[in-house]
Amino acid sequence: MRANLLILAGTTEATAFANTAAEAGLTGIVSFAGRVDRPKRQPLPQRIGGFGGVGGLVDYLRAEQITHVIDATHPFAAQMSRNAVEACAQAEVPLIALTRAPWVGQAGDDWTQVPDIAGAVAVLNQPAKRVMLAVGRMHLAEFAPNPQHFYLLRLVDPPKDPPPFPDHHVLVSRGPFTEGDDRALMLEHGIELVVSKNAGGTGAYAKIAAARALGLPVIMIDRPELPERQEAHSVAEVMDWLRHSGVDLGV
Repeated sequence: MRANLLILAGTTEATAFANTAAEAGLTGIVSFAGRVDRPKRQPLPQRIGGFGGVGGLVDYLRAEQITHVIDATHPFAAQMSRNAVEACAQAEVPLIALTRAPWVGQAGDDWTQVPDIAGAVAVLNQPAKRVMLAVGRMHLAEFAPNPQHFYLLRLVDPPKDPPPFPDHHVLVSRGPFTEGDDRALMLEHGIELVVSKNAGGTGAYAKIAAARALGLPVIMIDRPELPERQEAHSVAEVMDWLRHSGVDLGV
C-alpha cells in the first residue's frame, strides 16, 4: 500500500525519521506545534500549528487521507500525545510513538524525583540558590513563587515576555550540548542546583552528566502519564512497523 504519513514533530527523532521516510520515497506531512520560532527544515512538507483538539485532528486525518501517524513529539507534549491516541482510534488510523527511553539515575547522581512541575516548584521553596532551570520557556511563569533564587535559563528562542525572576540570566542556544560545555557553563554561573524534565535521549543529557561530574543535586521531573499506545525507540523500529503494516518501502 501507499502510505501518507502524519509525523507529529519537534524532536531530533522526528527529523531523523522524516529524513529516513523521505529517502525511502514515502509521502507525508511533518507537523510542528509552533512553540519554537525556527523549527528545523524538513525533507517533507511542513505545517505549523494545532489541530483544534481531538475533533479537529480527526477531521484532518480524514481530509488529508492520512494512513499512519508517527507521534515523535517531546515526551512532555502530553496533550498532543493524548489527542493523537484518541483521534487515531476514532479515525481508525494506526499510530506509533517514536519516543526516547527515560533517563535512569546511576552511581554519582543526586536526584530528587518529583511527579510534575508543581512538585519541582515545591522543592524550590528553600533558601536562595543558583539554579539552572532547564524546563523550557513555556513553564517559566510557574516558578515565579520562588523569586529568591538566581536562575540560569537556557532557551531555544528568546522569551516573549521578561522572565518572572528578579535575578536571572538568559542564554539562547540550541542543542545538542556536550558534557564539557555544560560543566563549564555551570561553573561559570556558580550553579548549585539543576532542575530538569526527564526528557530522555542524548541531546539534552549533557547537563545531567555535568551535574553528576560536579556533584550537583538535580530536581528531576517525571514524565506525564499517557494512554496505552504502541511505542518504538528507534527509526528502524518505526520503519519495520510500517513494513509489517503493508506499506511499500521500495525495498
